[in-house]
Amino acid sequence: MSVIQKIRDKAAWIVTGAIGISLLAFILQDYFFNKGRSSMGNGNTIGKINGQSIDRDVFEHKVSFYEQMNNGQIQRNQLIPQVWDYMVNQTIVNQESEKLGLDVTPNELSDILFGNNPPQFMQQLFSDPKTGLFDANTARQRFAAIKAKTDDPQVQNFNEAYIDPQILQTKAEKYQSLISGAVYVPKWMSEKMNADANAVSKASYVYVPYTSISDSTVKVSADEMEAYIKKHPKQFERDEATRTISYVTFSGAPTANDSAAVRNELEQLKNEFASTNNEKAFLNAKGNEAQYYNGVIGGKEIKQAIKDTLFNLAPGQIYGPYVDGSSYVLAKMVAKQTIPDSATVRHILVATNQQDPNSGQLVPIRDDSAAMKRLDSAIALIKNGASFDSVVIKYSDDPGSKDKGGVYNYFASGQMDPAFNDFAFTGKVGETKVVHTAYGYHYVEILGQHGSETGYKIAYLSKPIAASQETDNAASNAASQFAAASRNQQEFETNAKNKKLTILPSQEFRENDFTVPGVGESRELVKWAYDNKPGAVSEPFNVNANYVVALLTGVSEKGLASPTAVQQTVEPLVRNEKKAQIIIAQQMKGSTLEQVAQNAHQTVQRVDSLSFSAFVVPQLGNEPQFIGAAFNKQMLNKVSSPIAGNSGVYVIRPEGVSGTANVGQTPEMQKQQAEQMLKQQVSQEVSALRKAADIEDNRSKFY
Repeated sequence: MSVIQKIRDKAAWIVTGAIGISLLAFILQDYFFNKGRSSMGNGNTIGKINGQSIDRDVFEHKVSFYEQMNNGQIQRNQLIPQVWDYMVNQTIVNQESEKLGLDVTPNELSDILFGNNPPQFMQQLFSDPKTGLFDANTARQRFAAIKAKTDDPQVQNFNEAYIDPQILQTKAEKYQSLISGAVYVPKWMSEKMNADANAVSKASYVYVPYTSISDSTVKVSADEMEAYIKKHPKQFERDEATRTISYVTFSGAPTANDSAAVRNELEQLKNEFASTNNEKAFLNAKGNEAQYYNGVIGGKEIKQAIKDTLFNLAPGQIYGPYVDGSSYVLAKMVAKQTIPDSATVRHILVATNQQDPNSGQLVPIRDDSAAMKRLDSAIALIKNGASFDSVVIKYSDDPGSKDKGGVYNYFASGQMDPAFNDFAFTGKVGETKVVHTAYGYHYVEILGQHGSETGYKIAYLSKPIAASQETDNAASNAASQFAAASRNQQEFETNAKNKKLTILPSQEFRENDFTVPGVGESRELVKWAYDNKPGAVSEPFNVNANYVVALLTGVSEKGLASPTAVQQTVEPLVRNEKKAQIIIAQQMKGSTLEQVAQNAHQTVQRVDSLSFSAFVVPQLGNEPQFIGAAFNKQMLNKVSSPIAGNSGVYVIRPEGVSGTANVGQTPEMQKQQAEQMLKQQVSQEVSALRKAADIEDNRSKFY
């Protein structure tokens, strides 16, 4: 699942929260009326797909849009390639759909949204909370009721987040259906496939593994790797240019002294932490890393690894410092008391603050006095006999419970604002109270409580174990000195050897990547690699608290990869080819299998009931050439020439091919399976179209 899809699934602000159902606009006719309009002005071209430009401003808008949908929890660096892929696929699908006359009409879209199998986001919005069933009538009514809000920018956000992708998906499904409808497996082929699937062979063989020759004795040159690449072009063809580097790392990680300094800092705060009566103010003043939950939480809801130790603390007692992840922590037991396992409440919220859907921050919407005046009016109506449900609908600002009579049904402790939580779990059933939270003022009634357990209020003072400035400076200076003394490949390798630094190779990375495999995220390092020539040595790059000095080793332009770029893959393959030649020349001699075994110092081995459709050969692994030879009837009872396989060299003597009883699939079943497999391959049609497309990617000029 892509990052964008995860965002859509989790982006509650689009469909709930402060926006609520009211922001679902009438998007059918209006969507089709407006879909041809550009949402952004002119800008630089970030790319072209078959000649159709993608405007940089439009692209940036979409990246920012998805970033806001997830409140910045997913980094832009992750979103940029995801958005690019989405926009490329969207363009290609739309281009192909236009050629074929494929479209999604308003009536079709209506059927998709309100039909028997609506999209997940529609089910989440319009399912009956009691039955869990999708309520199409309510959905239609609410869509129709808000036609007047088509100019609301949040409506356009909804279109962009959900409706546009739904239309794209429907077009792609139509395109796929056209292709999959043409899939056909003829009778003769299915019969042949069925016969092959039921064929078995037996054979004897002699096998010499490549591991019998040490790698160090077989050298592989760049020319040999290049010849192998040219011989197998499809395996090493690249749609984009790539680079590889070798690098050395100077650790900027915290030292033992750094760790001890953090621990000592907490030790000195221990007594002050124990004596304070205002844990929240104390933690804020000390720059606490962990957010303090000033509420009682049941033991089952606390996920601390050492919680059993913490539960034994008396109120006011401190435990620690102890290591939790990459931090030192002091834990203080603030309070203990018996609470229910879960509680049900209903409430009316008069908000003083509301979450901004774009930033996720709370923004003021009314002052305290106005909020309390409004809440007093709501409470007065209830006390004068008005139904709680009707008052909720009129006064409450909580979209999460407004349609449910203000009810939150049997929730566990620790899930609500601390003040709200503590009343629900420490009050009594039937009790009411005005509770003040970060969102505003709540009139809360406790409807029910289940179970019983011990609840804990624990305060954590957490400090990260971070490298000191001294440690960071030492790593930075060492890296700078190494880079200054290593201005070419020979100096780089010599200096690394003298300083006993390990030179590590990277895998290939592309021009628009933000991460170098094995090194970490560093857009600057990627850009450096594309701005320099092989043999260049970089200045230090700060990556994941380490300093990295890189040597540019491989440059592969679009087309066949260079030997250096794919060395880790190609070198073992070429080495095995050379080992095969040595084994064949020195060991695989003789006209009979027994003679070959004697000369190779091996034994004659046997395989029975080898299936033609098998993926592996017992004891040998993935050896398709072995299987092919074993079923070659022209070779029956003859000794084959030496065959260089994936894991070694073997000589084989096929001794019989027969058919098993047809206890598996019939020809008709084989036909259906083959057709189904081909239809599944059709689902990759966008990838095939993309590979065939003329794509100009200019992202590296902007990011």
